[in-house]
Amino acid sequence: MNKITKILSVVVTCLVIGYFSGIVTQSAITDWYPTLIKPSFNPPNWIFAPVWSMLYVMMGVAAGLVWDRMDSNKEVVKKALIIFAIQLALNALWSYLFFGLHNPMLAGLEIIILWLVIYETYLQFSKINKIAAYLLIPYLAWVSFAMVLNGSIWWLNK
Repeated sequence: MNKITKILSVVVTCLVIGYFSGIVTQSAITDWYPTLIKPSFNPPNWIFAPVWSMLYVMMGVAAGLVWDRMDSNKEVVKKALIIFAIQLALNALWSYLFFGLHNPMLAGLEIIILWLVIYETYLQFSKINKIAAYLLIPYLAWVSFAMVLNGSIWWLNK
């Protein structure tokens, strides 16, 4: 596969995972989520889909750039992509825990692990391709914000 095909493959994978996470979220957004007390800094619901779509595209481009270096350093790239896959699975799991199970506390604990694995992904990607690592910074920032938001929602509704 060439570089563009690798990038597109991972971008599509990330967007599909995001789509399925959105399905879990959809019913809770209309039924359960509006009943929660939210902090004053809670963004409007419409902002989440475009932000996550952009982040999934950036994550996919980053992973595709790393994957493209497989020939030059197979073991390091393989390790980085495994960590990337773990963080992507944890990303999907958060939606299920928070919106599917209606459990902000469990989701709050899980998002801490997610943040740590995203940071590890960033560190691994930075060894392979600096641009790929930089593409993860907005994701790390957004999940940092989501962690504070998640914790605040849990606190206000415990």
